[in-house]
Amino acid sequence: MRISGSTPGTPVQTVADSAPAEAARPSAAPAAQRELESAVMQPAIQAMKEMGDIDHERVAQLRDALAKGELPFDAGKLAGLIQKFHRGEQ
Repeated sequence: MRISGSTPGTPVQTVADSAPAEAARPSAAPAAQRELESAVMQPAIQAMKEMGDIDHERVAQLRDALAKGELPFDAGKLAGLIQKFHRGEQ
């Protein structure tokens, strides 16, 4: 909203202000796209359900060991494993 110069203190509604709120929101994905996204996510969702609870104490121990240099980290090996995973290799 902007203030009109003709009458001090009188607000003037602009075109953007008068547009419905729905127009400002991005449109929802088409049904086919939502179904595809759902189908793509199902294996990941199922795998997460099958995983056990996170052992936060063990995570903290590993994080500390990594920070202290007691746990080796090979970024190249990790990158290779990620590539192998995305190629569908086991």
